[in-house]
Amino acid sequence: MRIENPFRKVERLKRIKNLPSGPREERVPPGQFLTERFPVLTYGPTVQYPSLDRWNLNVFGLAEEKCFSWEELMALPAKTQTVDIHCVTRWSKLDTTWTGVPWREFLRHIEVDPAATHVMAHCDGDYTTNIALDVLDDDDTMLAYLYQGKAIEPDHGYPLRLLVPKKYFWKSAKWLRALEFMRGDRPGFWERHGYHMQGDPWLEERFG
Repeated sequence: MRIENPFRKVERLKRIKNLPSGPREERVPPGQFLTERFPVLTYGPTVQYPSLDRWNLNVFGLAEEKCFSWEELMALPAKTQTVDIHCVTRWSKLDTTWTGVPWREFLRHIEVDPAATHVMAHCDGDYTTNIALDVLDDDDTMLAYLYQGKAIEPDHGYPLRLLVPKKYFWKSAKWLRALEFMRGDRPGFWERHGYHMQGDPWLEERFG
């Protein structure tokens, strides 16, 4: 009988790609339960956008300062992918389908200083979260604007959210409005309030 190295198995399972496969139990991180629902977890009121005419996404920090309008963002190449998502509050939802601009595609349209190592996602509602650039550099990370073929609902981040499936879902920041490229890491909103800096569900990195 072939025995898989447990450390390699963790690395394999935590980088589930566009079309999840394998037994369902292998796709659920430790301490999680499956749900068919999509629970809403938000600090503060849900952000509402009656119009996207003045909406923009800003890039700053150790990168070329740039401002994308909604129309400019929608003109970038997009893709659709199916991934599993995992919340720090212990629910997991399998086979969720998202459409958006892949992270690697987005980087083709900005200039990033080689000294940058991390990104701080800034969102409406004064929410922030930190992510390492080497985490974002993957096939399944994106700036997502459709969920299951429809515009993301306001409670889940309309019009745009970051999608980082291999991390607990608080890292997939809702109502995304700016990306700050940084040298070194610093905590965002929930990280300052006790959540883990990395948030790997396969390592149960819930709290720092």
